[in-house]
Amino acid sequence: MIKFLDLQKINAQHADELKQVAAEVIDNGWFLLGERVKTFEQQYADYIGVKHTIACANGLDALRLILKAYIELGFMQEGDEIIVPANTYIATILAITDNRLKPVLVEPDIQTYNLDISLIEQHITSKTKAIMVVHLYGRTCWSEKLETIAQKYNLKIIEDNAQAVGAYYYFDNETKKRTGSLGNAAGNSFYPGKNLGALGDSGAVTTNDDELAGVIRAIANYGSAVKYVNKYQGLNSRMDEIQAAFLSAKLKYLDTENEIRREIADYYSDNIKNEQIILPMQEIHKDSHVHHIFVIRTKEQDKLQTCLTENGIQTLIHYPIPPHKQECYPAWNNICFPITEKIHNEILSLPMSPVLITNEVEIIIDIINNWK
Repeated sequence: MIKFLDLQKINAQHADELKQVAAEVIDNGWFLLGERVKTFEQQYADYIGVKHTIACANGLDALRLILKAYIELGFMQEGDEIIVPANTYIATILAITDNRLKPVLVEPDIQTYNLDISLIEQHITSKTKAIMVVHLYGRTCWSEKLETIAQKYNLKIIEDNAQAVGAYYYFDNETKKRTGSLGNAAGNSFYPGKNLGALGDSGAVTTNDDELAGVIRAIANYGSAVKYVNKYQGLNSRMDEIQAAFLSAKLKYLDTENEIRREIADYYSDNIKNEQIILPMQEIHKDSHVHHIFVIRTKEQDKLQTCLTENGIQTLIHYPIPPHKQECYPAWNNICFPITEKIHNEILSLPMSPVLITNEVEIIIDIINNWK
C-alpha cells in the first residue's frame, strides 16, 4: 500500500526531538500562553517575514479572527462583501459567513486553479471590503494587478495561506516575499497533514499591521488584552504550549521538506505520459509552489481513482463538492460556476509527501501511464 500521506512516517523522522520537547512541556507544568508559544510566534514571524504572528487554535479561526478584528476596528460591518475564489476548501467561505459578511464567489483560472485575478474588478461594489486569495494546493496566488485593484478600491487583501507555507511570490527575478506576508493579513494552518503540521489542531495569523495584531490577539483570548478586562466579545482560540513546541521543532526542516516535494512534483510532471491526464502548470520560479497537494485532471476521475486503489495506491479528491453546491449554503445550490465544477469533477490528488520514495513514485507513474 502506498499511502496518500504517511503522517506516522513523517513524524517518525523527528520522533526523538518531538518526544523530548513534549517531556519538557510536561515537566515545566505550563500549558497555555507560555514561553513556547511566544518562541514559536517569533520564529514563524521571522520565517514568513512579518512583524507579528498570533498563534491560535486552527486555520479557520485564523481567518475568522482577521475578519472579526476588521469589524471591531470599524473597517467592515455586517453585510459587507468579501471577494473569494469559488474553487476553495469550505473553511475559506465559513470564515466569511461566520462573521455575517457576504462571500462573492469568483471563478478560478483553469491553469492554476487559483482565483482568476482578471475577473475581480467586475465583482467589486460599494460594499466590497476585501479580497481573500487562497494559495490553493500550495501554489502562490498573487500579482501586481491584484495589488493595484486593492489600492484603487481601498480593499484589504487577506491570504488563506493554509496550504502554502514556505512558498514565495517573485516581484522580479531577484525580489521575492513569502506567502503569508504579501497581504494585509494571512491565516495559516498547522493541521497535521499540512507541510508544517502540528500533532493536533493549530493555526496562526501573520501580519505587519500593529493595530490589527493587537486586536486579533485580544479577540483570540476572550476579547481580553488584560486579564478579566474584556474589551471585545471575543473567542477562545489559542495554541497550546505542546503544539508550539512541536511546531518549533519541525519548522527547522520545512524548507528541506518542501524542496523534496518539488522534486517529486517535477518527477511526476516529467514522467507521466498519458494523453488522458492533464498535469499541473509548472511555475517559472520553482519555489512559488510548495506542492502541498499534487493534482492531476482527467475526465475519467472515478475510473482512474478506482484503478489506482486496486493497485494499492491511495488518492484523494480535493474537493469532491464545491462550496456553492454544499448543503450548508442552499441559496447557492442552483448557481453555476462551470470552471469550478469542471475542476471538482476532474481532479485527483496523487500521493505527495517528503517521505515518499522514488520507487513508490515510479510505481504510481507506471500505473497511470498504462491506464486506458
